[in-house]
Amino acid sequence: MTTAQDVIRVLVAKPGLDGHDRGAKVIARALRDAGMEVIYTGIRQTPQMIVAAAVQEDVNVIGLSILSGAHMELFPTILQGLQENGMGDVIVLAGGIIPEDDLPALKAMGIGAVFGPGSSTRDIIAFIRQAMGEKGKKASA
Repeated sequence: MTTAQDVIRVLVAKPGLDGHDRGAKVIARALRDAGMEVIYTGIRQTPQMIVAAAVQEDVNVIGLSILSGAHMELFPTILQGLQENGMGDVIVLAGGIIPEDDLPALKAMGIGAVFGPGSSTRDIIAFIRQAMGEKGKKASA
């Protein structure tokens, strides 16, 4: 039986000035249909707004969807804000249009995974469940 504590809480956010949110909405619905609690912030969110929502909603995972190319400027600010608010253990994922050359730097700064166009929602769900399982094992060790 699943309790409220067992439900994975995911914040899906669109940082920056990007106004295209179809992909984020598809992901949000897939995660919800997989039994996760999803909070969707909407478009044009500042890093501070995303961090505040993550803190307020006490999420386990944050999915950042970006198409604008500003990920190398926005993501570090979000990650720093999470650290400053005691949420450095939140799993942060990225999706959208992100050049392959940026992947090593994103991983090094703390982005758990990057899912580009054509990524399967099943793969995203499986990654989140696996990451949450590993996080639970570390917490109980």
